[in-house]
Amino acid sequence: MKYFAAFLPMLNEERSQLYRPQHLEFLDKMSADGKVFARGRFADGAGGLVIYVAETLEDAKAMAKKDPYIVHNARGLEIHQWEMISDAFIPKIS
Repeated sequence: MKYFAAFLPMLNEERSQLYRPQHLEFLDKMSADGKVFARGRFADGAGGLVIYVAETLEDAKAMAKKDPYIVHNARGLEIHQWEMISDAFIPKIS
């Protein structure tokens, strides 16, 4: 399995709010199925990031295109294979 980083830049804030519950439900299901490694929104409101787990870029794109944000044109989609390198150091935030 490989990792794929999907950038979801904001296209329409109103649609994004409208479809947020469906988007989160979609990601919950994908996570439960082991198809999402990590996810989260950008703190500045510019959009979000989803790390998909798939065999190929085409598989990852097919999954990402089913996200209600993409289906309803609330967010854009840019996706790339991601070669994760981690030393897993997590600093304390005060």
